[in-house]
Amino acid sequence: MNILIRVNSSSSIGLGHLSRCLVLANKYKKKNNRVIFACEELKGNANSLIIEEGFELLILKDQSIDVLVNTCKANKIDLLVIDSYDFDYKYEKSIKQKLNIKLLCFDDTYEKHYCDEVLNHNISAKKKKYKNLVPSFCKVKCGSKYTLLREEFKKTKRVKLKKSKKVHKVLLMMGGTDHSFLNIKILDILLKYNFKIDVVTSSSNKNLDKLSRTVKDRKKVTLHINTARVATLMSKSDFAIISPSVALNEVIYMKLPFIAIKTASNQNDMFNFSKEKRFCTLKKFHNKKLEKEIEKLIRNYEKFYKRNTIFR
Repeated sequence: MNILIRVNSSSSIGLGHLSRCLVLANKYKKKNNRVIFACEELKGNANSLIIEEGFELLILKDQSIDVLVNTCKANKIDLLVIDSYDFDYKYEKSIKQKLNIKLLCFDDTYEKHYCDEVLNHNISAKKKKYKNLVPSFCKVKCGSKYTLLREEFKKTKRVKLKKSKKVHKVLLMMGGTDHSFLNIKILDILLKYNFKIDVVTSSSNKNLDKLSRTVKDRKKVTLHINTARVATLMSKSDFAIISPSVALNEVIYMKLPFIAIKTASNQNDMFNFSKEKRFCTLKKFHNKKLEKEIEKLIRNYEKFYKRNTIFR
C-alpha cells in the first residue's frame, strides 16, 4: 500500500504534528507499506527528520487541493493521512470527491471532519464527542489505546517507584520550538533550587541562541538539542515541567510526576484532563504560581508519582 502523510513543521507550528506522524509512519513501515511525506518548506521546519528516519520526502509549493490531489495521483496513493489545523471539513470532502482513496485525519480539538478514520491519540480523547462531527462511515480512534509513542518509550518505561522521596533532577520540556519563550523564565525559577536540570529543545527554537547563553556556565544545567533520548531523560528525572501537548502522553506513560503549563488553545482538552485528574497544572505561566506548584510537588512527591496510572 502506498501512503502519503501530509504534515508541516515550523518555528510557529512546532514539531508535535511531525513527531506523531513519524511514529505512525514507522508503524506502517513495519507492515511493508511505502510511506511518503508531503510537506511545505516553512521557516524553522524539521523536514530533515523525515530523511533521517528513512522516509521519502516531497516538498509541496503550497496548501492547495490541486497540488495535493496531483501528488496523490502521481504516486498512486491508497491512503492519505492529514495532520494539520489548516485543512477543514470542506477541504477533506473535496479530496474524497476527487480521489478514490482512504483518508485518515488527525484531530485533537474536536473539529468536524469528512474522512474514513479520525485519530485523536491523546489520552484525554473521548469518542462520544465525535458523534455529530464525522460521517457515519468514519471510524473514530481515540484515547490511550491509540496513543502514538516512539519505541524508545516502550523500551525505557519506568515500572517501579523510586526509593528516594527527594527531588534531585528535573526535566524542562516546553516543546521543540518553545513558541511562548518560557524556557528561560522557568529556568530562572528552577535555579533557585538545588536541582540538576535537563532542558530539551530543538534547532527550530527561535530563542535557541539566548537559551544557550543562559545555560552556558550553569554546571547543573544541560541543554539537549534535537535529542533522540527523551525517554531516557525522563527515566532519570524526578519530575518534569511540560506543556499539555504530546509530552503529556509521554510523561504519564513513563509514570513521571509533572507540572503542565498551558501555552496554546489547542491544548485545552489535555489541560482540562490533567486538571480533572488532579495533576499539577497552570492555565498560563506565572512565576509565583509555578513556585507554589513546585513546592507542592516536592512535599507530596510519592503521592504524585503513584497517581500516574492511566496507562496500564
